[in-house]
Amino acid sequence: MKAKLEQLSLESKEASFLCYRLRVPYFEFLWHYHPEYELTYIVKGKGRRFVGDSYEDFGPGDLALLGSLLPHTWVSEGNYSDSCEAVVIQFPTGFIEPLFQYPEMNNIRILLHKAKNGLYFQSADETVITLLKELVTLKGAAAFASLIKLLHQLSGSPSIQLSSDHFKPLKGNENQQRINKVFLYLQENYTGKVSLSHASEIVHLSESAFCKFFKRVTGRTFSDYVNEIRISKACELLIETDKSIELIAFETGFESQTYFNRIFLKKKFIRPGKFRNSDSLI
Repeated sequence: MKAKLEQLSLESKEASFLCYRLRVPYFEFLWHYHPEYELTYIVKGKGRRFVGDSYEDFGPGDLALLGSLLPHTWVSEGNYSDSCEAVVIQFPTGFIEPLFQYPEMNNIRILLHKAKNGLYFQSADETVITLLKELVTLKGAAAFASLIKLLHQLSGSPSIQLSSDHFKPLKGNENQQRINKVFLYLQENYTGKVSLSHASEIVHLSESAFCKFFKRVTGRTFSDYVNEIRISKACELLIETDKSIELIAFETGFESQTYFNRIFLKKKFIRPGKFRNSDSLI
């Protein structure tokens, strides 16, 4: 699946950026990118957030700022009986970057530079959330001023980088189509048997060429990336269910509990049982 270049409607004479509430039955897998910066706040819904080579859980309150041309998608998992909702703000580089010449914009300039790999704000304060929700209702100069205030507030908020420095987005060419086919294959099959040979076949590469290609794009080996996805799902099951560790290991694609325990300890620096009983989610 190729990362789709999303064409945003930013030609309005009344506004220089988009701010809207997105209400959908569920977040579908739509791996895409666009030249605009994007700030997304999840109001309702949960699942997996893909940003570059980052793969993490998301839920209500999830807030992420993405840089220009960074591939991403949010995808729902589980029960779709409840609708999903997000507040999305998208603004072009041509709108915000000319303002960087002013010293008052220095913190925002630094923030948006960091956002090239994506930023996750783990505990956005009430001021940020209020500004986000109010911005949807504003127009004209009031909306412009509110966006600058929101970005300024975020520039002082703790954040975590999402995509690794190793990730090299390859857009609009054969390599980009290849890596996105692989990501979609993993998304659809990680709970079962994931085959290196099949992943190689679907992008028409030999296994050795595929391994080099995958490592060059993601900065990780294929097996390590698969384990990262599986452990992420296992963490969710450990927290949200009473299923046995053996069953969780099986449901997340591991062939044995022993191997699952070893990989979990390697990735999370704690054993699955202690993780489940711990107050801190690692």
